[in-house]
Amino acid sequence: MASSFEVDCGSDSEKEKTENEECPVKQVELTVPKTDDPNMQILTFRMWVLGVLSCVLLSFVNQFFWYRTQPLLVTSVSAQIAVVPIGHFMARTLPTRVFFKDTKFEFSLNRGPFNIKEHVLITIFANSGAGTVYATHILSAVKLMYKRKLDFLPALLVMLTTQVLGFGWAGLFRKFLVEPGEMWWPSNLVQVSLFSALHEKGKRPKGGTTRTQFFLLVLVSGLAYYVFPGYMFSMLTSFSWICWVAPKSILVQQLGSGLKGLGIASFGFDWSTISSYLGSPLASPWFATANIAVGFFLIMYVMTPISYWFNAYHAKTFPIFSSKLFMGNGSRYDISTIVDSDFHLDRHAYSINGPVHLSTFFAMTYGLGFAALSATIVHVLLFHGREIWNQSKMAFGNSKKVDIHTRLMRRYKSVPMWWFYIILVVNIALIIFICEHYKESLQLPWWGVLLACAISIFFTLPIGIINATTNQQPGLNIITEYIIGYMYPERPVANMCFKVYGYISMTQALTFLQDFKLGHYMKIPPRTMFMAQVVGTVLSVFIYTITAWWLMRTIPNLCDTNMLPPDSPWTCPMDNVFFDASVIWGLLGPRRIFGDLGEYSKVNFFFLGGAIAPFLVWLAHKAFPGQKWITLIHMPVLLSATSIMPPATAVNFTSWILLAFLSGFVVYRYRQQWWKRCNYVLSGGLDAGTAFMTILLFLALNNNNISLNWWGNNLEGCPLATCPTEKGIVVKGCPIH
Repeated sequence: MASSFEVDCGSDSEKEKTENEECPVKQVELTVPKTDDPNMQILTFRMWVLGVLSCVLLSFVNQFFWYRTQPLLVTSVSAQIAVVPIGHFMARTLPTRVFFKDTKFEFSLNRGPFNIKEHVLITIFANSGAGTVYATHILSAVKLMYKRKLDFLPALLVMLTTQVLGFGWAGLFRKFLVEPGEMWWPSNLVQVSLFSALHEKGKRPKGGTTRTQFFLLVLVSGLAYYVFPGYMFSMLTSFSWICWVAPKSILVQQLGSGLKGLGIASFGFDWSTISSYLGSPLASPWFATANIAVGFFLIMYVMTPISYWFNAYHAKTFPIFSSKLFMGNGSRYDISTIVDSDFHLDRHAYSINGPVHLSTFFAMTYGLGFAALSATIVHVLLFHGREIWNQSKMAFGNSKKVDIHTRLMRRYKSVPMWWFYIILVVNIALIIFICEHYKESLQLPWWGVLLACAISIFFTLPIGIINATTNQQPGLNIITEYIIGYMYPERPVANMCFKVYGYISMTQALTFLQDFKLGHYMKIPPRTMFMAQVVGTVLSVFIYTITAWWLMRTIPNLCDTNMLPPDSPWTCPMDNVFFDASVIWGLLGPRRIFGDLGEYSKVNFFFLGGAIAPFLVWLAHKAFPGQKWITLIHMPVLLSATSIMPPATAVNFTSWILLAFLSGFVVYRYRQQWWKRCNYVLSGGLDAGTAFMTILLFLALNNNNISLNWWGNNLEGCPLATCPTEKGIVVKGCPIH
């Protein structure tokens, strides 16, 4: 995560001679090749086969993992590395015969050596399936948690429109966020470096292995090892040995449990545990890791114990760590009892049942989300405001001055704006039709669609500038939930849809723009790039939706933690948190939780605290300019360190931080050549090996109810970690105080 960058303005006569050859950002100057071969074959048979296959496999795998307790995210890096030997093999073995020669339909299965531009386009296809469709949360919440009817067609259309709508915003702002050299998208440089490394011309080191051989060794090793945490010895998922010291002590198990407590000395010896929520620790720079580690320590081991043991918001009545919703007596709140037949809040039933309560940790995570949002804005203004202003003036005020990459790209035809306009208009019209036609299911009125689009288009450019120059992307989920929660309360599905269309369409637009910039650096023709993005996005949505529908029909009680066995891997932690958010912001509305009618109104002060925190760091930097370490304190990263908790647990963080420290600090500092050559390859191999074995275990064993019952498969053995400690509170399975 980049914290600073250099801009070379150049005013001397000597520099003026070379200004067209120099990039305005030093990191780009040092990393991105300034050459292009326009004769490289891109739309080859190999590209289509490997691109579509990568997109389909990653979409299926990531949706498959979506519902699991440790939802491993397989990134496009795995495909980026894995397709290299396959591409070269296809280039060596496929027939080279040319069909329909000297006609516009000329075609061949093998257009020469496997090249870097083919590889980039395959990776763009893989990127489409490398994440998840955020709108899947709506499908899961409605069908599995609220247990209401939602047909396949509206579900598919909602998922498709949320993903494709971002193309419209991307088209509107590509001139500002892609072409200017000052908009450099720092994370793309990692991809550019990896492409260069994978296509380097070099022999195998003496006594060593090539990158491809190393990747295959890691893949096979990871695949074989995952049999243990995935089937034979699941306790390796969260090894919380402290719980064994005092098996009847609630306090000890609260401290030691990595899944349900503070996770002191708890570690996971399972790659899916380590990389589930924070991504690969091998790809995190030490600067970001240090801020996340400090933030996690302060929040998990200072704020949480203090607020719990001082009984803030009746903390002892509820578990110390939980994302569930509770009644005042400590029991789980049955949300179905306060939803009427029209899928709105039943006010009478709610008045009888009493208000919804959150665990103090869960309430605090919302507060930290408020703080991180305001901290991001203030931090960017204080530490990056001048650079962003100068870069924006250069990018928007002098269209004649272009860097070499933009100049090289001008030999290719640009994507016409009317392509984007058509996608945008058709999409918005389709969304309004969907919401009106399926109004009983989706609840969102037509004006809500337009308001969500207005919020998204308003924030795309400023947040895009921040993302393209500082690698920070403030989220809009809390803002969108707040707005529609006050304007249209007591309608949970409307709140979810508004959040998805207002927040995710902007996120998708920035993803598309980032991919456009990657293609810009790698000299991929814009129309070819656009085609790959559209085809990959649409194809992935169908795979995501079909996979989700299949799992919902195949796995009994999917996501229902009340009905699933304790050791079930299908607890859907992310969907459960999304569901709880829909209750808090949608069904009840923010006024009943964080407003004048709510118990947690003081949590709003986190907005103020988040705005003040970066200002204090900035003052310290000005007072002690010689202390360089002060500038490394990044309050948005620090405050949002635990933003993914829950659903992430303590063991995810402790394991991730340890491995990220070893990779980003120890190995990078003392074995830099090995790190440069093998670090990302190791990450991709572990991702791929773990994913393949998990699917094999599911299809061969789990799907046929074949399991091993012994103490090593009893997860972590900390059953009392979720027990309350307040006197008089009775919960099944917990000792009475």
